[in-house]
Amino acid sequence: MPEVVCPLCEGSGWKTVERGGVSGVERCDCARETRSARLEEASGIPPLYKDASFVSFQIPANNDIAARDLSRIRASVSKYASDFLPTQPKPGLLLIGEPGSGKTHLAVAALRVIIARGFQGIFFDYQNLIDRIRSGFDPNSGSSDREAYNTALDAEVLLIDDLGSHRVLPWIEDVVTSIITHRCNHRKPLIATTNLPDPDAGGRISQRQPDGSPEYRRTLADQIGERARSRLFEMCKLELMPLVGDYRLRKTAAW
Repeated sequence: MPEVVCPLCEGSGWKTVERGGVSGVERCDCARETRSARLEEASGIPPLYKDASFVSFQIPANNDIAARDLSRIRASVSKYASDFLPTQPKPGLLLIGEPGSGKTHLAVAALRVIIARGFQGIFFDYQNLIDRIRSGFDPNSGSSDREAYNTALDAEVLLIDDLGSHRVLPWIEDVVTSIITHRCNHRKPLIATTNLPDPDAGGRISQRQPDGSPEYRRTLADQIGERARSRLFEMCKLELMPLVGDYRLRKTAAW
């Protein structure tokens, strides 16, 4: 099939415009669309979420309260993505909630909208990011690849899924603090999801065991450190996901 050439710019990426009787050129819409497609392809979004959107986000049909709360959060995250600017007071987004509450779908949907608007966005699963950083800095592995760490520092928009899920080690806390602090100081937006509760965000840090005794849950600060947690809240808009049935099961049923 022959390649389709844009009739406005004839493949140059620039189109002629006239304003007030003066001719000039500006970027053609096709160039922006091509750039967005390249950015999404390079974003690292997993195949499972490559089509994630706000339209495809499943709202429960059998729970009015959950449907109301999730609809509000979906609208709020959608507005965040459509209005996104790195210079806004809180350019990041933090989604906190139980496993299966739909956090990753909403976070990726937001990232895809931001990418479509021309910003560079990169997706990392937290555990995979930590493993790649560790191998890049391990002198015994013979690896000098620090690409993952540098990308986490400097990507225009970074999405970290399942923040804090890796076991706690001192060097991990230092690395996470370094990444979040650098991004906060340089106004580089971060989108993050986490299953870990935070008392200031309204999360439950204790729950009853079958015998009635309380069980303490590790918090976000326990896993990533107080400094990283403080900077994260400083730079991010917070959304606390409601307690609903497993989103993955709802999505599977919809298929």
